[in-house]
Amino acid sequence: MDITWQDPVTGVHGFVVIDTLVRDTASGGLRMRKGCTLEEVRGLAQGMTRKEAIHLREGRHYVPVGGAKGGIDFDPCAEGAKDILERFLVAIAPIMRTYWALGEDLGVRQSDIDEIIARRGLGSGLSAVDKLITEPEAAAARSTTAFETVVDGVAQDELVGGLGVAASAIAALDAAGQDPADCRAVIQGFGSMGGASARFLAEAGVRIVGIADADGFVSNPDGLDVETLLATRDAFGGIDRCALRAADHDGDRDDWLAAEAEVLIPAAVSYAITPDNCEAIRAGLIVEAANMPVLPEAEERLRESGVTVVPDFLANSATNAWWWWVTFGDVDGSWADSRELVTTTLRELTTEVLDAAADQGISPRRAAQAKVDANLASLHADVVPGTDAVAGSGTGGAWAPGTETAAADRR
Repeated sequence: MDITWQDPVTGVHGFVVIDTLVRDTASGGLRMRKGCTLEEVRGLAQGMTRKEAIHLREGRHYVPVGGAKGGIDFDPCAEGAKDILERFLVAIAPIMRTYWALGEDLGVRQSDIDEIIARRGLGSGLSAVDKLITEPEAAAARSTTAFETVVDGVAQDELVGGLGVAASAIAALDAAGQDPADCRAVIQGFGSMGGASARFLAEAGVRIVGIADADGFVSNPDGLDVETLLATRDAFGGIDRCALRAADHDGDRDDWLAAEAEVLIPAAVSYAITPDNCEAIRAGLIVEAANMPVLPEAEERLRESGVTVVPDFLANSATNAWWWWVTFGDVDGSWADSRELVTTTLRELTTEVLDAAADQGISPRRAAQAKVDANLASLHADVVPGTDAVAGSGTGGAWAPGTETAAADRR
């Protein structure tokens, strides 16, 4: 299902794509950026189908739903952005209440979504899953705990995604026989995903030697002071240059690609690594914290040169999964419980996928897609094995695996 909306005040366009319905429900975030297109949102919605399906696991209360996504073609930093967001949410409220469970994505803050939905009486961003919850009061209590928890000055919901990325990266380094304490990382983007990835990689001993934001590339071969930069960044992940130390260097924002590091974390925009710039990359491991940051042809070239790419629908899936673990009771909403399940699950999934890729001589993306396909087959059966949950398909999100470089297999 594709929906195109036009703002009656400004003429700005917004989009909703429901790629797959499982039990008449789909999940996915809402982004805002200048240049956002329906095609982009379609690709993101397909990615959400994968992010959901990859987390099917026997014994969990959370049974994955389908995939969806929304996007608005407008600069989130420009005047009037929140007004446009509000008109969009009001217009698509019937879809949100019935099918689409939404949250924040690039350029949209969860606090703005929640404030608008509450003020306009639109219910909840998770209204679409109400029909699947058997104990709503307990779910609401867990959610309150989860979203009111602050860890070292940062809200828990802004940490779990990057925690998953870091866990995935550490698992990939382990699989390659590399000690995190001997490794360096460069991160593109310093918002909730990039910032949390930096925090937890640094905590694991990885030296964060470079961070790119919209204004440049901050670097230091001896390591950046991640906690200070986190504490002083702006709402959109911009680094406060006044917080830099004398030894820190502020260069061109495109310098992140060729920086000397073992790990590269694209955590900002889609399509950042292309056939035209991938040759500059020196890192041996790329972990996709952003959605669709590496184009298919670039990924194939990188693989041929020995670079491992951990795909987005695995590495950055923790935020979405965590929401549902809280909602359905796999975690109690506390940081200790959430951190344990995010870390364990992402490490296990990454290890499983990399082992399968190595055994079969295929890319990690193709190995992860094979797991998704198997799980989708189970989700679209009459009863999900190991649970009492009935799974019904809506728009039909399963697709046949294609070649290693085919766009259909990639996005």
